[in-house]
Amino acid sequence: MPEGHTIHRLAARHREILAGHPVAVTSPQGRFASGAALVSGRVLRDTEAYGKHLLHHYEGDRTVHVHLGLYGKFAEGTLPAPAPVGQVRMVLAGPAHWLELRGPTACEVLDPPGVDALRARLGADPLRDDADPAVAYRRLRSSTKALPALLMDQSIVAGCGLIYANEVLFRAGLSPQTPGTAIDPARWTALWDDLRALMKEGVLRGRIDTVHTEHTPEAMRRAPRVDRHGGEVYVYRRPGQPCLVCGTPVARGAMAGRNLYWCPTCQPARTR
Repeated sequence: MPEGHTIHRLAARHREILAGHPVAVTSPQGRFASGAALVSGRVLRDTEAYGKHLLHHYEGDRTVHVHLGLYGKFAEGTLPAPAPVGQVRMVLAGPAHWLELRGPTACEVLDPPGVDALRARLGADPLRDDADPAVAYRRLRSSTKALPALLMDQSIVAGCGLIYANEVLFRAGLSPQTPGTAIDPARWTALWDDLRALMKEGVLRGRIDTVHTEHTPEAMRRAPRVDRHGGEVYVYRRPGQPCLVCGTPVARGAMAGRNLYWCPTCQPARTR
């Protein structure tokens, strides 16, 4: 599932090529036909990302809400748009560009109360300037759940996914077994600031890079990481490989069906 930086990149790109113009909206697949009819021909006023949710705001207080989920993806190009092939949920056509959406978990039209309700159930998005990390901290600090689960809880931190959760905990030297109740305000501030910086870098680069300069392939004279997610990371999907900092083999475990990765030396288990 795309993490928040990807959705913010999509929002910026869609704003660039479509905002300020009437947009023709269709649903070749038919599953979004009624929603498409509500907004087609209207001016797309703006776009925004909130966590893993993409919002297209049209004139007349209509908003198309998209959540890509595990399989959703956008394609784009310059007009004329190609004939749709397969299961295409939504096609948008502006003055010079087209967008094609396939396989999203959600694609729906919301009214203002619906948008408000969506925002209300989401936590603080590190990539948004209106985010309040204090609200996220209160929710996290009150829970005995392990930190990875809390960081990926979209009602606490919107936009943080598995890669960022694993990596930010490594960079903080925190074991993935650490409960939220063990995090004091100073440590939370450091975690939040680091996560925000990493995700902002992800928006700029279009990939997740989390290693410090001294641990890059060039600095360490090692081969670049080869992975479909791209980017240089410390522990994510590196089980059994040596930690880039201390050389200890990276460990892997499971939490609620998700893989966790950590260095047993750099992220020692909390002692009581």
